[in-house]
Amino acid sequence: MRRLMQGNEAVFRGALAAGASYYAGYPISPSTEILNVASGWAAEHPEFGFLQAEDEIASANAVIGASLAGAKAFTATSGPGFSLMQEAVGYAQKVGVPSVFVNVQRVGPATGMPTMPGQGDIMQVRYGSTGDYTPLAFYPNSVAEAFSTTVLAFNAAEESRSPVVLLSDTFVGHLNEVVDPEELAAAATVAPRELAPLGRHEFGSPRFFAGVLMYEHGPNAGEPATADADEYLRQYYAAKHRHLEVANRYALYQHGWNVDAQTLVICYGIVSRVAAPLAPDYALFRPIRIHPMLGDELRAIAERYEHIVAIEANDGQYADMAELTLRREVKRVPLLGGRISMEALRAGLDRVLGGGPAEPPIPLAPTEAVERSPLGIG
Repeated sequence: MRRLMQGNEAVFRGALAAGASYYAGYPISPSTEILNVASGWAAEHPEFGFLQAEDEIASANAVIGASLAGAKAFTATSGPGFSLMQEAVGYAQKVGVPSVFVNVQRVGPATGMPTMPGQGDIMQVRYGSTGDYTPLAFYPNSVAEAFSTTVLAFNAAEESRSPVVLLSDTFVGHLNEVVDPEELAAAATVAPRELAPLGRHEFGSPRFFAGVLMYEHGPNAGEPATADADEYLRQYYAAKHRHLEVANRYALYQHGWNVDAQTLVICYGIVSRVAAPLAPDYALFRPIRIHPMLGDELRAIAERYEHIVAIEANDGQYADMAELTLRREVKRVPLLGGRISMEALRAGLDRVLGGGPAEPPIPLAPTEAVERSPLGIG
């Protein structure tokens, strides 16, 4: 049945459709509705595990523990909480724990601007924890896509045996649109859990859960390998190639609007919705799989355009990745401080395409008290 649904609720409903049976979290705007819906669901469905933990660190580690015990598990947070989860994310990458981490972004760093919309955690997903790893991350821009992309995130987590990040933002999370959740669930293809839980050890297939490097196979299995570069290479590249193989199954993006225009606009999440009036005059590249970078796809598309402009609610994080991938200039329109508006967007495009700087004109500080600006406009 079609009904009005919020983006954050769609994430939870998509998780259920993917087979999730455990949620642990800590309330933080603008993701709190996911926790609220999860708690209500758990109250009516005792088979669904739910924990409101004391903080984000405990939430992340509870998700890891639940997954190792055999549950499809997930959590949701925003930027400050995602920062606290980074050690756990790195551990889950090292050990190989299927799980989903939802980050409904707001303006940062630190506590930032609760809860003005932002997209400042793009690079944190890629490099937030210590060491080298190959994360997978997705970013929907609608309520229906929030549902379906959540399912894909769980599938990718199972297939890659790693924590997968689902990015959102204040506006996508709080967006209300009419969808048919039963229809979306029926259309979903769900990857099964194939890893045996800890209580059902499979003879001949040992699993080790130390954060330090250990020998996983051979005569030294179970012993520390912290001084063996060869063992590190074997484990690191096995995980990297597995993650890249899975990522190739989810090379999700949108190339549209006026594809014959001279300028290609790159934007994602809520910015791609706000920018929709540009459709007659610009081409669009919207990455849905944010990490790993859609390098081959973007290179094949971008070569036909005279100008490439990345519009994002950060100071050019995806633009940096695109420029490195394309090895040509990518102009930037940063929408900062929660100001994701068509006016700011058009002004930025006019400025950078006219040869001006990416940085917008900075208003002088007021000398008198001012009224608060409307959300997303001031």
